[in-house]
Amino acid sequence: MIHEIKQTESGMKLFDMFDVSNILIKDHAMKPFINLEPRLLPKAHGRNITKFGKMKVNILERLANRIATSGHIGKKHRIISNWSTGKYNRNMRIVLDAMSIIERRTKRNPVQILVSAIENGSPRDEITVIEHAGARYPQAVDSSPLRRVDLALRWMTQGAHNKSFGKKKKMAEALADEIMKAADGNMESYAFSKKNEAEKQADSAR
Repeated sequence: MIHEIKQTESGMKLFDMFDVSNILIKDHAMKPFINLEPRLLPKAHGRNITKFGKMKVNILERLANRIATSGHIGKKHRIISNWSTGKYNRNMRIVLDAMSIIERRTKRNPVQILVSAIENGSPRDEITVIEHAGARYPQAVDSSPLRRVDLALRWMTQGAHNKSFGKKKKMAEALADEIMKAADGNMESYAFSKKNEAEKQADSAR
């Protein structure tokens, strides 16, 4: 079933740039966890410290926060410096530049492209480790919608980081490429390939 996000305020746009009144979220379970509330400046100010507080944070702000700390890859933690730090303005500028690149290349609403990329790059199930009588074995579990959004954002950021860190390509260009490929279901997308890998591991552990 396809759901349509309704604007809370008439005529208002996200960042006064992106119209989110007709954004479609095909996945019913993820609809409450992708915040597309139109604001001139989405900034949570620490309001996400409560349970399920991430639901109140705009999806573009969550992507910018993920750029600051892209998370673990294997046993290593990616620490990004110089062009991306904990500064809100710098991280959000990267996101807005990526959205502008997507809009210029696709001639479509970049927020819709991002939502489609999150849906395509989020695993429906994954594995956890169960320990019983001293033995450890993998067990397939369903991923919660909130974790699915988190994983999709993390993998897209990590994929963009791998293609831009120490290379000529800028982070905004790499992030735009990653989002567009994930939205199209392209296997060159880091997020889409990680999603397929997680679901295959879950299938083999059932």
